[in-house]
Amino acid sequence: MANPPSNPDDPQPGSRPANRGYAGLRVVCFESRMQAEATRLVHAAGGVAIAAPSMKEVPLDSNDAALAMAESLLAGRIDVTVLLTGVGTRTLLAAWQSRHELAPLLEALSRTTVVARGPKPLKALKDAGVRVAVTVPEPNTWRDLIAAVDEAGIPLRGARVVVQEYGVPNQDLHRGLEARGALVTPVPVYRWELPDDTGPLEDAIREVLHRTADVLLFTSSNQVHNVLEVVRRMGVEAAFREAVREVVVGSVGPLCSETLRAQGLAVDFEPAHPKLGTLVKEGSERAPAMVVALRDRLRAEAAAATPSVRAVAPPRAADAAALLHDSVFLRACRREPVPWTPVWLMRQAGRYMQEYREMRARASFLELCRTPDLAAKVAVDAQQRIGADAAILFSDILLLLEPMGVGLEYVQGDGPSLTSRIRSPGDVDRLLETDPGESLSYVIEAVRRTRAELPANIPLIGFSGAPFTLASYVIEGGGSRNYIRTKRFMHADKGAWDAMMDRLARTVAAYLTAQIRAGAQAVQLFDSWVGCLSPSDFATFVAPHVATIARALPKDVPFIVFGTDTATLLEQQVACGCSVIGVDHHVPIASAFERFPGVAVQGNLDPVLLFSEPAVLRREAARILGEVAGRPGHIFNLGHGILPGTPVDHVIALVEAVHELSATARPTSA
Repeated sequence: MANPPSNPDDPQPGSRPANRGYAGLRVVCFESRMQAEATRLVHAAGGVAIAAPSMKEVPLDSNDAALAMAESLLAGRIDVTVLLTGVGTRTLLAAWQSRHELAPLLEALSRTTVVARGPKPLKALKDAGVRVAVTVPEPNTWRDLIAAVDEAGIPLRGARVVVQEYGVPNQDLHRGLEARGALVTPVPVYRWELPDDTGPLEDAIREVLHRTADVLLFTSSNQVHNVLEVVRRMGVEAAFREAVREVVVGSVGPLCSETLRAQGLAVDFEPAHPKLGTLVKEGSERAPAMVVALRDRLRAEAAAATPSVRAVAPPRAADAAALLHDSVFLRACRREPVPWTPVWLMRQAGRYMQEYREMRARASFLELCRTPDLAAKVAVDAQQRIGADAAILFSDILLLLEPMGVGLEYVQGDGPSLTSRIRSPGDVDRLLETDPGESLSYVIEAVRRTRAELPANIPLIGFSGAPFTLASYVIEGGGSRNYIRTKRFMHADKGAWDAMMDRLARTVAAYLTAQIRAGAQAVQLFDSWVGCLSPSDFATFVAPHVATIARALPKDVPFIVFGTDTATLLEQQVACGCSVIGVDHHVPIASAFERFPGVAVQGNLDPVLLFSEPAVLRREAARILGEVAGRPGHIFNLGHGILPGTPVDHVIALVEAVHELSATARPTSA
């Protein structure tokens, strides 16, 4: 369920026929110097970039080796100079210049046989006017360097060879040169250290541990060493190595891959060219299918190792109806005694789950919504995974607008886009009134299939966007800070506004009714943006239309109304006719029970707290349950939807804590 999908950190790539890019996968980039570029490239390719700088370049405290090299150059005691990096080359020249005139040194350097490992040191040398004898071809490994020197016929026996080092010395290169008779002198000019702030790197490691990361991109060997150093400092090495088995690892080139494998980490792909841009691009083309295949294989292996369980015959229709009616969620909606507080979470089927992201790697967002089998699988998998007491239909609040004549598409990396908007009162007549049971038949079929696949005692919640939120989206074209266009329209021509809201209200009512007939046991109205209104504006421009929906729905089906930032509107929302009022985390939940004794109350943990450790979640769940104090009609939920990147194990821990704490707080006869 998306409500609505406009989070900039949570891109929803569109449905391009060939490559959809990363398709919302979460991609960890360990790059440091070019971190901003890496983040931009991943986002442009449809992924969620997790920036985790893992290194910083630190000049050596002493330039003794560089200065000694300068003296040797001037004395003619160097035959071959090997420069491995662009930064190292420039650092070396700067060190020389601190003690000597640079021009004579550059002339002396040009008299040696200069070997540039790749394009970056080559550019630094050309900028300095130094002649380069050998340029190493891609992928610029130490083996390629040795081969290029051999092919160029550079005599190495007895040659005095200086190698500009960086980070960890490349002993393989040294041995390769020495095997040909060279006398090798390493010249370190800087070293790699951990960044001053390792917080982002630690957060990325936690994403791997919590199974909220999908792809890791390494762009140097030193990153591998630093990442593992931080893993060891955190005391999670064994868990990290196990978790890495479930992600796709991309390596920029052979040297990096060798280091990963030497450290016991598998490499899933290398780009054709050892460059950041190519790594990100080819990763977007290959990683989604790799993620799916990798996790399918791991789950198949786990299933093969698990003893089979005999299938249980489904209950008869009469028994199933009784189980649903007696479910803890529906009993709470009716404000009846329950053995524990039921819990479900908004966006419980979403991008924080591995399973969802794998589905998105297979199909675009709209393809998921429009394919009933896939939509049902997403909803059922989420309920089963976290142990919620209800499932919610997988769909999107904006789908209702499409058959009403508002074109809808999901643009790569930018979320939903409307091709037709309401700009003036005269445009209202373009908003078509259709039968959503027919025009959105794929949603109705998704309700049927979800209901059929759920356990008999787990209710299904259908939903729709509310008229005000839908109208705002059509007018504004997206989210807004102040909703200037919407409020201007609303006050400028109340007749046109009411005509549009009436049309939306009737369509929403028909949509929810069709979902109920197809198998939804409860329905929720998402009014995500109505909190921008004053109580007076809500009463005048919104409340009558919500009441229209409430009157049209079957009285024995729970009708939940939820909006964010609605503390000043809750009385009016309840008066519109809902049987369950959802409150966000800005409202003390005890006050909601005091203010609305005749309805059930749903809420209201701050969703950001799901990033906290399970002990914190347990404490906060106990606090909310303590404020409710066992009053009938409490449905535990969040103050808004689950955020992307939320650890799934934290969600499960919350559900388990609510069940345990609320059950032990009740007498056994409840």
